[in-house]
Amino acid sequence: MRRLLLPVLILFAPLAVNAADCSVNFSATPVNFGNYDPTFGTPTQVTGTITVTCKNPPTPDTGTYSIALSTGASGSYAGRTMKLGSEVLNYQLYTDSTYSTVWGDGTGGSQAVSGSYQNLNDNESVTFRHTIYGRVPANQWPAAGNYTDTITATVTY
Repeated sequence: MRRLLLPVLILFAPLAVNAADCSVNFSATPVNFGNYDPTFGTPTQVTGTITVTCKNPPTPDTGTYSIALSTGASGSYAGRTMKLGSEVLNYQLYTDSTYSTVWGDGTGGSQAVSGSYQNLNDNESVTFRHTIYGRVPANQWPAAGNYTDTITATVTY
């Protein structure tokens, strides 16, 4: 089992690890909440994407992978937080469009996202796209500024 780590700042950057008999590459598009307006009274919701490409699998020509996201600065999947100095803005990352399953590592009520590939031949690849659903709850009144959090994505295959 190999692990691939990707440090992020709510924005994901590409990183690849190649092994002698298999390679898994992944990249991501930003989860950028843009401007948060506390007067709207509804949650701010955005999406991002993590893309996993599996190529040159070992024998047998099938495999699985799992994508886990860290808690970030909050240290808890119960509520992730972005910060600006001592100011805090709550948010969460989900695996689904119903915003019911927190994307994490399988602990603390969270769930990792997994996938599988099969019947790949040498130099054949398959790409999977996984949507990240982000939500900032309504009715928060933080000070104005740029709030950030650092999330680590881990792909295990």
